[in-house]
Amino acid sequence: MTALTASGAEAARRPQYGSISKSRRWALRWSYFFLVLFAIFFLTPPIYMFITSLKSSAEISAATNPWWVYSPTLDNYIELLTQNQYLIFFRNSAIVSVCVVAVTMVISVLAAFALARMKFWGSATLATGVFLTYLIPDTLLFIPLFKTFAFIRDTTGIELINRWWTLIILYPTLTVPFCTWIMIGYFASIPKELDEAALIDGASWTQTLTKIFIPVALPGIIAATIFAFTVSWAQFLYPLAFTTSTDQLVLPVGIVTTLIKGDVFNWGQIMTGALLGAAPPLIIYAFLMDYYIAGLTAGATKG
Repeated sequence: MTALTASGAEAARRPQYGSISKSRRWALRWSYFFLVLFAIFFLTPPIYMFITSLKSSAEISAATNPWWVYSPTLDNYIELLTQNQYLIFFRNSAIVSVCVVAVTMVISVLAAFALARMKFWGSATLATGVFLTYLIPDTLLFIPLFKTFAFIRDTTGIELINRWWTLIILYPTLTVPFCTWIMIGYFASIPKELDEAALIDGASWTQTLTKIFIPVALPGIIAATIFAFTVSWAQFLYPLAFTTSTDQLVLPVGIVTTLIKGDVFNWGQIMTGALLGAAPPLIIYAFLMDYYIAGLTAGATKG
């Protein structure tokens, strides 16, 4: 009797592996279910764009199945890539994005290093204020910025409106605050013993930043770089308000203003231009996604 009682108690204490594995299987099934829904929801627009880009204008206008191409053609790609206008838009976007990324990273890295490691009076409040600045929408900023640029033009004669390089001045107002916040979190996660040891060995703050913090915080820098590039490449409101001439437009605004004429929508070339315009950010995300996730995670949990 004692042996039976002991065996029963042992069986009661034994974990129920069958029920646990069953619950895990159901959790895995639900995870795949919602993952499939997520993929369908977000992949439907680009798939539809790609299908439409392979259609002729006559097939798009015809009342046929929108999800099937009866006569595939690459005419939209050929016509768009042989147009000088589209190449100008692409060139302007590339130059602006690269310059904005460079300006943003220089300012953000220096500002984040100062706020995270060189403690001074009001540094924590200033760091919070940097992030709160990012929360101000660009729909509220472009009007006072436009008035400011118009005032500079009227008083100094320097034309800042309808110039593509003006966007290099404007975009950092969107990219610098958030990138600085990301870098503050990443720099704050680095052990203080590293910079203390460097300072004891006679290194300056500049040497500490360039030889210790930047190599260690490389994932955070890559994440901030990707964010700055994405914002400057896809920004629509600022170039729409500050540029008007065809040779000064960037890609998002150029596609809309040149391929939509009145009530006539050239859907084939619009979809083609949008797909080609989405290619650079897509390629960057495909190769650097791990660094981007690591940088955002550190910036969200530290500091």
